[in-house]
Amino acid sequence: MRGTMVWFNEEKGHGYISTETGERLFVSEQGFAGGNAPKGRCAGLAVEFEIATNIDGREAVGSFLVEDPMPPRARRRHRAGR
Repeated sequence: MRGTMVWFNEEKGHGYISTETGERLFVSEQGFAGGNAPKGRCAGLAVEFEIATNIDGREAVGSFLVEDPMPPRARRRHRAGR
């Protein structure tokens, strides 16, 4: 399936993916193939995944980002007097 990242907390190791049908699925750090969990800003990035059902409900597994996250934005320096 395809969807988009809603958010991912690196410190806690989990986040949510929104499916094409609008369902929000839990995803853990272990749910990303090869341990490639997102780093930094990832909201809106395309992701492919499979759905597994466990005691807590449905969650995304075998997930991977389809596009690379955006690099951090450079800070602008303002010159005095302008």
